[in-house]
Amino acid sequence: MQSAVSSGSSLKADSVSVLRSITPNLVYTKHKGQAGKIAVVGGCREYTGAPYFAAISALKIGADLSHVFCTKDAGSVIKSYSPELIVHPVLEESYCIRDEDRSSVSAKVMAEVDKWMDRFDCLVVGPGLGRDPFLLECVSNIIRHARKCNLPMVIDGDGLFLVTHCLDLVRGYPLAVLTPNLNEYKRLVQAVLTSEVDEEDEAEQLKALVKGIGGVTVLRKGETDLICDGKTVNSVSTYGSPRRCGGQGDILSGSVAVFLCWARQCADLGELYPTNPTVLGCIAGSTLLRKAAALAFENKGRSTLTGDIIEYLGRSLEELCPHC
Repeated sequence: MQSAVSSGSSLKADSVSVLRSITPNLVYTKHKGQAGKIAVVGGCREYTGAPYFAAISALKIGADLSHVFCTKDAGSVIKSYSPELIVHPVLEESYCIRDEDRSSVSAKVMAEVDKWMDRFDCLVVGPGLGRDPFLLECVSNIIRHARKCNLPMVIDGDGLFLVTHCLDLVRGYPLAVLTPNLNEYKRLVQAVLTSEVDEEDEAEQLKALVKGIGGVTVLRKGETDLICDGKTVNSVSTYGSPRRCGGQGDILSGSVAVFLCWARQCADLGELYPTNPTVLGCIAGSTLLRKAAALAFENKGRSTLTGDIIEYLGRSLEELCPHC
């Protein structure tokens, strides 16, 4: 098999080949859990849709189990969206705890999360998380613990807000993927490089950003998605949709989590050339979302919503990787 990823300053990835190379075949001999166990950390009073979108997308693509760790206010709402998700309403916000109880509550939250941590293949941090100070403090502890467990993480949404203000949470961690949109990317560039976004030499600036953070992979979302691990920059521009309804980033984070899991499985089996499996997972996740968004827009036009795109994930994967 030839390498499916282009090298160099900024080159277009052979994205469909990447997706096909890491998508596992469906066989009768596998047992529950082998196709991936994903956990989403996010969901609060204001935002319940985002963690659902990320978690259900992982299942629609082919993960076997999908968990959501959210606040108590969000738990019942997210459970009502789908019985397929395993929901843990264990997170807390500042308004419902006393200052003198913060330490004990934080320890309780970590104990509940720790019960499950070694069961997951990837953690998605940030969809619908909100910016409550105590909640972010607890999630910071979860990220630190996930690092100790060598658990891959996809950081999105308010998770990016958190790490932008505390880069040491992900600095030097090669299993972390950051998925910023335009505004989130601008804030990262300002925080790390103390400069503005350079649209003329975006690939080199992206490399500098990744090196400045140290050891992570960044998937910069846009008309063309750029994926960089500090060594190469790969672009994905195939498919796509002009409809920019909110929630597509949540689909992406769930998608990348699944493909990252599958790419690591392939790498463990020696089935890939020595290409960073994290980069492969990002390329595949980006490709699938863009394909599903294109199909949804083809059928729904201006009325396309995130739920419509999710419903096309399975068909898109089957078209790109038949009989998988």
